[in-house]
Amino acid sequence: MARNPKRPAGARSARTSLGDHFTAWRHHHRDSLADALGRMRGTPGSTLLTILVIAIALALPTGLSVLLDNARVITQGWDGRAHLSVFLKMDIKEERQRALAKDWAGLDGVADTEVITRQQALDEFREQSGFGDVLEALPDNPLPPLIVVFPSNNEPAALEALQQRLSKVPEVDLAQLDVAWVRRLHAIIELGQRLIGVLTLALAAAVVLVVVNTVRLAIESRREEIVVIKIVGGTDGFVRRPFLYSGFCCGFAGGLGALILVGTALWWLGGPVNQLLDLYKSEYSLTGMSPATALILPLFSGALGLLGAWLAVSRHLGEIEPQF
Repeated sequence: MARNPKRPAGARSARTSLGDHFTAWRHHHRDSLADALGRMRGTPGSTLLTILVIAIALALPTGLSVLLDNARVITQGWDGRAHLSVFLKMDIKEERQRALAKDWAGLDGVADTEVITRQQALDEFREQSGFGDVLEALPDNPLPPLIVVFPSNNEPAALEALQQRLSKVPEVDLAQLDVAWVRRLHAIIELGQRLIGVLTLALAAAVVLVVVNTVRLAIESRREEIVVIKIVGGTDGFVRRPFLYSGFCCGFAGGLGALILVGTALWWLGGPVNQLLDLYKSEYSLTGMSPATALILPLFSGALGLLGAWLAVSRHLGEIEPQF
Protein backbone atom coordinates (compact mmCIF):
# COMPACT_ATOMS: atom_id res chain seq x y z
CA MET A 1 0.00 0.00 0.00
CA ALA A 2 1.36 3.32 -1.01
CA ARG A 3 2.10 5.85 1.67
CA ASN A 4 0.09 9.07 1.86
CA PRO A 5 2.01 12.02 0.52
CA LYS A 6 3.35 14.46 3.15
CA ARG A 7 1.01 17.37 3.65
CA PRO A 8 2.50 20.84 3.46
CA ALA A 9 2.93 22.50 6.83
CA GLY A 10 0.69 25.46 7.74
CA ALA A 11 1.57 28.73 9.41
CA ARG A 12 3.61 28.40 12.56
CA SER A 13 4.10 30.81 15.42
CA ALA A 14 7.62 31.61 16.49
CA ARG A 15 8.68 33.02 19.81
CA THR A 16 10.60 36.27 19.77
CA SER A 17 13.65 36.23 21.98
CA LEU A 18 14.53 38.90 24.50
CA GLY A 19 17.48 39.90 22.34
CA ASP A 20 15.19 40.50 19.39
CA HIS A 21 12.95 42.70 21.53
CA PHE A 22 15.94 44.73 22.68
CA THR A 23 17.26 45.09 19.12
CA ALA A 24 13.88 46.29 17.86
CA TRP A 25 13.58 48.70 20.80
CA ARG A 26 17.06 50.09 20.13
CA HIS A 27 16.42 50.48 16.42
CA HIS A 28 13.17 52.29 17.04
CA HIS A 29 14.83 54.72 19.46
CA ARG A 30 17.51 55.40 16.87
CA ASP A 31 14.90 55.91 14.14
CA SER A 32 12.80 58.11 16.43
CA LEU A 33 15.79 60.34 17.18
CA ALA A 34 16.64 60.57 13.48
CA ASP A 35 13.00 61.38 12.70
CA ALA A 36 12.89 64.11 15.35
CA LEU A 37 16.10 65.73 14.10
CA GLY A 38 14.90 65.48 10.50
CA ARG A 39 11.60 67.20 11.26
CA MET A 40 13.44 69.92 13.20
CA ARG A 41 15.64 70.54 10.17
CA GLY A 42 12.55 70.53 7.98
CA THR A 43 11.02 73.47 9.90
CA PRO A 44 14.08 75.64 10.68
CA GLY A 45 12.12 78.81 11.35
CA SER A 46 9.80 77.50 14.09
CA THR A 47 12.54 75.28 15.52
CA LEU A 48 15.01 78.16 15.82
CA LEU A 49 12.35 80.36 17.41
CA THR A 50 11.54 77.70 20.01
CA ILE A 51 15.22 77.17 20.82
CA LEU A 52 15.81 80.92 21.17
CA VAL A 53 12.86 81.32 23.54
CA ILE A 54 14.18 78.49 25.71
CA ALA A 55 17.73 79.88 25.60
CA ILE A 56 16.67 83.37 26.67
CA ALA A 57 14.43 82.02 29.43
CA LEU A 58 17.26 79.95 30.93
CA ALA A 59 20.04 82.48 30.32
CA LEU A 60 18.47 85.07 32.65
CA PRO A 61 18.58 83.08 35.93
CA THR A 62 21.88 81.46 34.95
CA GLY A 63 23.56 84.80 34.29
CA LEU A 64 22.21 86.30 37.53
CA SER A 65 23.46 83.28 39.46
CA VAL A 66 26.96 83.67 37.99
CA LEU A 67 27.01 87.39 38.83
CA LEU A 68 25.84 86.67 42.39
CA ASP A 69 28.61 84.10 42.84
CA ASN A 70 31.14 86.67 41.64
CA ALA A 71 29.75 89.26 44.05
CA ARG A 72 30.04 86.80 46.92
CA VAL A 73 33.67 86.00 46.11
CA ILE A 74 34.63 89.65 45.61
CA THR A 75 33.06 90.83 48.87
CA GLN A 76 34.79 88.08 50.82
CA GLY A 77 38.15 89.47 49.72
CA TRP A 78 37.18 93.14 49.91
CA ASP A 79 39.54 95.33 51.95
CA GLY A 80 36.52 96.77 53.72
CA ARG A 81 35.58 93.37 55.13
CA ALA A 82 34.35 93.07 58.69
CA HIS A 83 36.96 93.54 61.40
CA LEU A 84 37.16 94.04 65.11
CA SER A 85 38.82 97.08 66.63
CA VAL A 86 40.25 95.82 69.93
CA PHE A 87 41.31 98.71 72.21
CA LEU A 88 43.78 97.75 74.90
CA LYS A 89 44.22 99.37 78.28
CA MET A 90 46.35 102.51 78.37
CA ASP A 91 49.17 100.95 80.40
CA ILE A 92 49.81 98.08 77.96
CA LYS A 93 53.32 98.30 76.51
CA GLU A 94 54.04 97.97 72.81
CA GLU A 95 55.87 94.65 73.30
CA ARG A 96 52.83 93.14 74.99
CA GLN A 97 50.56 94.60 72.30
CA ARG A 98 52.55 92.88 69.54
CA ALA A 99 52.65 89.62 71.50
CA LEU A 100 48.86 89.65 71.85
CA ALA A 101 48.43 90.34 68.13
CA LYS A 102 50.71 87.41 67.30
CA ASP A 103 48.79 85.08 69.62
CA TRP A 104 45.41 86.15 68.26
CA ALA A 105 46.55 85.62 64.66
CA GLY A 106 46.76 81.89 65.44
CA LEU A 107 43.25 81.60 66.84
CA ASP A 108 40.50 79.72 65.02
CA GLY A 109 38.37 82.12 63.06
CA VAL A 110 41.09 84.79 62.75
CA ALA A 111 42.69 85.42 59.37
CA ASP A 112 45.11 88.23 60.31
CA THR A 113 45.84 90.95 62.82
CA GLU A 114 47.25 94.46 62.52
CA VAL A 115 49.00 96.41 65.28
CA ILE A 116 48.42 100.15 65.60
CA THR A 117 50.54 101.60 68.37
CA ARG A 118 49.61 104.69 70.35
CA GLN A 119 52.12 106.79 68.44
CA GLN A 120 50.87 105.50 65.06
CA ALA A 121 47.28 106.26 66.05
CA LEU A 122 48.29 109.78 67.16
CA ASP A 123 50.18 110.50 63.94
CA GLU A 124 47.27 109.24 61.82
CA PHE A 125 44.74 111.27 63.81
CA ARG A 126 46.90 114.42 63.55
CA GLU A 127 47.23 113.99 59.78
CA GLN A 128 43.55 113.31 59.06
CA SER A 129 41.82 115.53 61.63
CA GLY A 130 43.71 118.80 61.19
CA PHE A 131 43.85 119.33 64.98
CA GLY A 132 47.60 119.04 65.22
CA ASP A 133 47.99 122.23 67.28
CA VAL A 134 45.40 121.08 69.81
CA LEU A 135 47.11 117.70 70.21
CA GLU A 136 50.43 119.39 70.84
CA ALA A 137 48.89 121.18 73.80
CA LEU A 138 47.86 117.92 75.48
CA PRO A 139 50.20 116.65 78.20
CA ASP A 140 50.01 113.03 77.05
CA ASN A 141 48.83 110.89 74.16
CA PRO A 142 45.11 110.23 74.79
CA LEU A 143 44.78 107.40 72.26
CA PRO A 144 44.94 103.77 73.46
CA PRO A 145 46.90 100.95 71.76
CA LEU A 146 44.83 99.18 69.13
CA ILE A 147 44.82 95.74 67.50
CA VAL A 148 42.70 95.30 64.38
CA VAL A 149 41.51 91.68 64.05
CA PHE A 150 40.38 90.41 60.64
CA PRO A 151 38.18 87.30 60.98
CA SER A 152 38.25 84.45 58.48
CA ASN A 153 34.47 84.02 58.70
CA ASN A 154 32.24 87.03 58.01
CA GLU A 155 29.06 85.39 59.28
CA PRO A 156 27.46 87.73 61.87
CA ALA A 157 27.15 84.97 64.48
CA ALA A 158 30.85 84.04 64.13
CA LEU A 159 31.89 87.70 64.38
CA GLU A 160 29.91 88.24 67.57
CA ALA A 161 31.34 85.06 69.11
CA LEU A 162 34.88 86.25 68.34
CA GLN A 163 34.09 89.65 69.82
CA GLN A 164 32.89 88.10 73.08
CA ARG A 165 35.96 85.87 73.22
CA LEU A 166 38.42 88.76 72.84
CA SER A 167 36.48 90.96 75.27
CA LYS A 168 37.31 88.51 78.07
CA VAL A 169 41.08 89.00 77.66
CA PRO A 170 42.36 90.94 80.73
CA GLU A 171 44.39 93.43 78.68
CA VAL A 172 41.38 94.38 76.54
CA ASP A 173 39.46 97.52 77.39
CA LEU A 174 36.94 97.40 74.50
CA ALA A 175 36.35 95.11 71.53
CA GLN A 176 34.26 97.04 69.02
CA LEU A 177 32.48 95.43 66.08
CA ASP A 178 30.23 96.98 63.48
CA VAL A 179 28.25 94.16 61.88
CA ALA A 180 25.41 96.24 60.51
CA TRP A 181 26.84 96.37 56.99
CA VAL A 182 27.73 92.67 57.21
CA ARG A 183 24.14 91.82 58.07
CA ARG A 184 22.92 93.97 55.18
CA LEU A 185 25.31 92.28 52.77
CA HIS A 186 24.26 88.78 53.82
CA ALA A 187 20.59 89.80 53.65
CA ILE A 188 21.05 91.15 50.11
CA ILE A 189 22.87 87.98 48.98
CA GLU A 190 20.22 85.76 50.57
CA LEU A 191 17.48 87.80 48.93
CA GLY A 192 19.27 87.51 45.59
CA GLN A 193 19.52 83.74 45.95
CA ARG A 194 15.83 83.42 46.68
CA LEU A 195 14.85 85.70 43.82
CA ILE A 196 16.98 83.62 41.45
CA GLY A 197 15.32 80.47 42.77
CA VAL A 198 11.83 81.87 42.18
CA LEU A 199 12.84 83.18 38.77
CA THR A 200 14.31 79.80 37.83
CA LEU A 201 11.11 77.97 38.76
CA ALA A 202 8.95 80.45 36.86
CA LEU A 203 11.07 80.36 33.71
CA ALA A 204 11.42 76.56 33.90
CA ALA A 205 7.63 76.36 33.87
CA ALA A 206 7.63 78.72 30.90
CA VAL A 207 10.06 76.43 29.05
CA VAL A 208 7.79 73.46 29.71
CA LEU A 209 4.78 75.37 28.38
CA VAL A 210 6.69 76.42 25.26
CA VAL A 211 7.57 72.79 24.52
CA VAL A 212 4.00 71.68 25.27
CA ASN A 213 2.67 74.12 22.71
CA THR A 214 5.31 73.18 20.13
CA VAL A 215 4.66 69.46 20.47
CA ARG A 216 0.89 69.99 20.45
CA LEU A 217 1.15 71.74 17.09
CA ALA A 218 3.35 68.94 15.79
CA ILE A 219 0.78 66.36 16.88
CA GLU A 220 -2.03 68.23 15.17
CA SER A 221 -0.02 68.49 11.95
CA ARG A 222 0.55 64.72 11.97
CA ARG A 223 -2.95 63.70 13.02
CA GLU A 224 -3.68 61.65 9.89
CA GLU A 225 -0.32 59.90 10.10
CA ILE A 226 -0.99 58.98 13.74
CA VAL A 227 -4.42 57.60 12.83
CA VAL A 228 -2.88 55.36 10.14
CA ILE A 229 -0.21 54.11 12.56
CA LYS A 230 -2.87 53.19 15.11
CA ILE A 231 -4.96 51.42 12.45
CA VAL A 232 -2.07 49.14 11.54
CA GLY A 233 -1.46 48.33 15.20
CA GLY A 234 0.99 50.96 16.39
CA THR A 235 0.88 51.47 20.16
CA ASP A 236 0.77 54.81 21.95
CA GLY A 237 4.37 54.25 23.04
CA PHE A 238 5.40 53.77 19.41
CA VAL A 239 3.68 57.02 18.41
CA ARG A 240 4.86 58.93 21.49
CA ARG A 241 8.59 58.27 21.18
CA PRO A 242 9.49 60.65 18.28
CA PHE A 243 7.69 63.52 20.01
CA LEU A 244 9.59 62.89 23.23
CA TYR A 245 12.86 63.05 21.34
CA SER A 246 11.73 66.29 19.70
CA GLY A 247 11.04 67.85 23.10
CA PHE A 248 14.38 66.70 24.53
CA CYS A 249 16.33 67.93 21.49
CA CYS A 250 14.65 71.36 21.61
CA GLY A 251 15.34 71.66 25.32
CA PHE A 252 18.95 70.49 25.01
CA ALA A 253 19.61 72.91 22.14
CA GLY A 254 18.01 75.69 24.19
CA GLY A 255 20.36 74.90 27.09
CA LEU A 256 23.36 75.13 24.77
CA GLY A 257 21.99 78.43 23.49
CA ALA A 258 21.71 79.70 27.07
CA LEU A 259 25.37 78.83 27.66
CA ILE A 260 26.35 80.81 24.56
CA LEU A 261 24.25 83.82 25.62
CA VAL A 262 25.63 83.86 29.18
CA GLY A 263 29.20 83.39 27.98
CA THR A 264 28.82 86.24 25.49
CA ALA A 265 27.32 88.54 28.13
CA LEU A 266 30.13 87.78 30.60
CA TRP A 267 32.74 88.41 27.92
CA TRP A 268 31.09 91.73 27.07
CA LEU A 269 30.91 92.79 30.73
CA GLY A 270 34.33 91.44 31.66
CA GLY A 271 36.36 94.44 30.51
CA PRO A 272 34.42 97.21 32.35
CA VAL A 273 33.99 95.10 35.49
CA ASN A 274 37.69 94.25 35.67
CA GLN A 275 38.58 97.93 35.17
CA LEU A 276 36.27 98.84 38.05
CA LEU A 277 37.88 96.20 40.28
CA ASP A 278 41.35 97.53 39.38
CA LEU A 279 40.31 100.99 40.54
CA TYR A 280 39.53 99.49 43.94
CA LYS A 281 42.87 97.62 43.97
CA SER A 282 41.13 94.28 43.93
CA GLU A 283 43.01 91.17 42.83
CA TYR A 284 39.81 89.46 41.68
CA SER A 285 38.36 89.41 38.18
CA LEU A 286 35.01 88.43 36.73
CA THR A 287 34.77 84.65 36.40
CA GLY A 288 32.51 82.63 34.16
CA MET A 289 30.38 79.57 34.70
CA SER A 290 31.79 76.54 36.44
CA PRO A 291 32.24 73.32 34.42
CA ALA A 292 29.48 71.70 36.48
CA THR A 293 27.02 74.44 35.49
CA ALA A 294 28.01 74.17 31.83
CA LEU A 295 27.35 70.42 31.97
CA ILE A 296 24.14 70.47 34.01
CA LEU A 297 22.33 73.33 32.23
CA PRO A 298 21.82 71.58 28.83
CA LEU A 299 20.77 68.36 30.58
CA PHE A 300 18.38 70.25 32.83
CA SER A 301 16.94 72.07 29.84
CA GLY A 302 16.62 68.79 27.95
CA ALA A 303 14.75 67.28 30.90
CA LEU A 304 12.33 70.24 30.86
CA GLY A 305 11.77 69.71 27.14
CA LEU A 306 11.18 66.01 27.73
CA LEU A 307 8.66 66.81 30.46
CA GLY A 308 6.83 69.27 28.22
CA ALA A 309 6.68 66.75 25.37
CA TRP A 310 5.38 64.04 27.72
CA LEU A 311 2.63 66.31 29.01
CA ALA A 312 1.59 67.33 25.49
CA VAL A 313 1.57 63.78 24.13
CA SER A 314 -0.27 62.40 27.17
CA ARG A 315 -2.91 65.10 26.83
CA HIS A 316 -3.52 65.08 23.07
CA LEU A 317 -2.52 61.65 21.82
CA GLY A 318 -5.49 59.95 23.49
CA GLU A 319 -7.86 62.24 21.59
CA ILE A 320 -6.66 60.87 18.22
CA GLU A 321 -8.32 57.53 17.55
CA PRO A 322 -9.37 55.81 14.29
CA GLN A 323 -13.02 56.33 13.42
CA PHE A 324 -14.67 53.32 11.73
